Amino acid sequence: MIVTWARGLARHRTGRLLAALTGIALAVALVAALGSFLTASKATMTQRAVRSVAVDWQVQVQPGADPQKVLSLVTRTPGTRTALPVGFAHAGGFTARVQGSTQTTGPGMVLGLPDGYRAGFPDAVRTLSGSSTGVLLAQQTAANLHAAPGDTIGIRLPGAGPRQVKVDGVVDLPQADSLFQTVGAPSQSQPAAPPDNVVLLPAARFTALTRGATGVTTQIHAARDSTRLPSDPASAFSAVTGAARNLEARSSGTALVGNNVGAALDSARQDALYAQILFLFLGVPGAVLAAALTAAVASAGGERRRQEQGLLRLRGLRPRQITALAGLEAALIGLAGGLAGLGVAALTGRLAFGTASFGASAATWSTWYAVAFVLGAAVAAGAVLVPALRDLRTVTVADTRKQEDVRRSGSPWWMRYGLDLVLLIGSWLVFRASSGNQYALVLAPEGVPSISVSYWAFLGPVLLWIGAALLLWRLTLLALTHGRPALARLVRPLTATLAGTTAAVLARRRRPIARSVVLLALAVSFAISTAVFNATYQQQAEVDARLTNGADITVTEPPGAQVPPTAGAALKISGVRQVEPLQHRFAYVGSDLQDLYGVRPDTISRATSLQDAYFAGGTADQLMRRLTQRPDNLLVSAETVSDFQLSPGDTVNLRIQDARTKSLRTVPFHYAGIVKEFPTAPKDSFFVANATYIARTTGSDAIGAFLLDTGGTHQKQIAAQLRGRMGTRATVTDLTQTRGTVGTSLTSVDLAGLTRIELAFAVLLAAGAGGLVLALGLAERRRTFAIATVLGASTRQLRGMVLTEALLLTAGGLAGGALIGWGLSEMLVKVLTGVFDPPPANLAVPGAYLALTAVVAVAAVLAAALNGIRGARRPAIEELRDL
Repeated sequence: MIVTWARGLARHRTGRLLAALTGIALAVALVAALGSFLTASKATMTQRAVRSVAVDWQVQVQPGADPQKVLSLVTRTPGTRTALPVGFAHAGGFTARVQGSTQTTGPGMVLGLPDGYRAGFPDAVRTLSGSSTGVLLAQQTAANLHAAPGDTIGIRLPGAGPRQVKVDGVVDLPQADSLFQTVGAPSQSQPAAPPDNVVLLPAARFTALTRGATGVTTQIHAARDSTRLPSDPASAFSAVTGAARNLEARSSGTALVGNNVGAALDSARQDALYAQILFLFLGVPGAVLAAALTAAVASAGGERRRQEQGLLRLRGLRPRQITALAGLEAALIGLAGGLAGLGVAALTGRLAFGTASFGASAATWSTWYAVAFVLGAAVAAGAVLVPALRDLRTVTVADTRKQEDVRRSGSPWWMRYGLDLVLLIGSWLVFRASSGNQYALVLAPEGVPSISVSYWAFLGPVLLWIGAALLLWRLTLLALTHGRPALARLVRPLTATLAGTTAAVLARRRRPIARSVVLLALAVSFAISTAVFNATYQQQAEVDARLTNGADITVTEPPGAQVPPTAGAALKISGVRQVEPLQHRFAYVGSDLQDLYGVRPDTISRATSLQDAYFAGGTADQLMRRLTQRPDNLLVSAETVSDFQLSPGDTVNLRIQDARTKSLRTVPFHYAGIVKEFPTAPKDSFFVANATYIARTTGSDAIGAFLLDTGGTHQKQIAAQLRGRMGTRATVTDLTQTRGTVGTSLTSVDLAGLTRIELAFAVLLAAGAGGLVLALGLAERRRTFAIATVLGASTRQLRGMVLTEALLLTAGGLAGGALIGWGLSEMLVKVLTGVFDPPPANLAVPGAYLALTAVVAVAAVLAAALNGIRGARRPAIEELRDL
């Protein structure tokens, strides 16, 4: 009997089985793909974090301790690959006599590097010109001294007097911030910037020059074996932090560890958790939607399944046997759909990422594939077996001969209690609480191994999704129940004299129609929210890169250089459309030292982008006009406004260095607005003012940087030409270079892949929700069409009936999906503010992708309708005989 039943299902219910199988396959493929990719991405984050560090550990030898003993201790620590001692000495300043003029700098640092240091730590020092060994000047120091390889410079060492050395090369220190950190000090106590003046010496030369000098210390620089680290960033962070603390404990107070690799992993673990959150926010709804699609497909044939069950009961089958037959159908759908889904996931990984495992280890992707398969089997059981068991308990044989709408005439319980409105109100309340200014979705205290997520913030989007779906369901039911006259008038052009009958049929079928409309709306909203979130993230990543770099290309002059604005003319080479000078000074407000940027308000926007979101108290254009109309106007950070209780128009006295007297002088400004972000400015407090006013009051129009606009093209090539011209006199950075350095591991690895998977599945889900359910519903109504034909309905009228239902489904699903998707997008972007830097002023709408989704959904509905029309043309006698 089991085999016969299986053959009958395969022969006569092929469409129903394939549709349910498709839903299961989509759910399994989405979970398997996203789960495997998420795990692989975490491992990639760990690898990227480790590779980004030049020196894993900087072990500070404490005063009075023996550096050789500390070196031996670090070398014996498990996981240490390389350990070398580095000398640090404070210098009072450097001097150089070049071309008849003497240049002098302020305090700096002298480092002693042992033999093999460049080989052991290849990313710590980068040669720019001259030799890679011997006496090396940092690029900024060479610019300050106007020195080049072959020149002699003087070093003033406290307690040892002046020393003379000959420069062999000029180098760059890519990770100077960590190299010159104060080991053991909290982040807020670290130096605001690394020293501008640095000289690197061979260890033997360093020892000879610093003999008798004060302020000389030793660090042990260590490279760790990263192959032993766990793949998860949080676990890797715990491992390296524990190892560092273990070393400090074993050193008995003689060593303090500057854990650079731990700091990198600390940032990566937060990115990994955000990737996990995005998986839950954006990936899980897709899997749930695929499961709902399967349930809807199964329920489309529910009436036929109940009739078959009643017939089997009349013929004497026991409930256990009927359950076995329902279980067989669920097993067939679950097994075939699960295997198909795993195949789709493997194919997706192969096409999009070059490997079926998405880059994850064999154990990891096998686990995710197994979990996805089990979930697919559970969905199949819930969609087919559970309804069959429920019908066995609650539906009599006589009831199976009645239509569903006859058995269920009342409103659903959730409509009677207003559950949809309750959920929407709850969503709004959770959203208000979770999007507050002091709310943090991810809490990762610096240096603390534990990391936490406020998962209750998920309730906002979840409640909105469910509540909006139920509200759309309610509205569709109400429209079909009470809008029959209006509906009849609307469909008359399609169905002619059967307009009233068509409206009555739609009203009678309001439940399955409402279910189809809601399913399509949820699929469309999933596509919209995912696409908008991804586009907005990419938009803000570009904004962050432009803010950091300043413009397409930025030429930064060394501190103290007296470069006039007219020097920008030499930078306007082929491909450069605009060169904009930008002053950079420092100013005291009270006892607080802040950056001060002098701009030309009329032309600054020609070279860089100024968004309204960067300012408060006016738009970008309005505030720039204020600086033009009143040159002593000042834009201030929100923190400064709060700290000093400023009101618009208040006088703000800044103390700025006068170029003529070299002393601080008080310059009055007037508070005109708030600046939150500005090109090249730091993330904390700073000022923006009129460059002409600053030059007049300080006696200097010296420029800190030039912003170059290339029209968004050829930045890398033009920057290379400028570097060749400028040499070591200035630092040239381009947007493509900055884009790679400011992006987090989440930006560059995970989000792009995550959304690429989701956007592809979203289109498939929209097509399935629009076409499969309608096609199966029309197939189950072949008897209705056959009877209508016998009663005299024409082919044109039958076609009108089918098209009416298709149009109703398309209009309701797309409109409802657009509204739900817009609400979800707004909520997701606001709740996940921590993912965006800076927060977006407006959402980015990917019109092409959304148009594609709409076209695919409409095409699927149209294909289902055309198939239904073709079936309605079959001779009525043959149709009734088969049914």
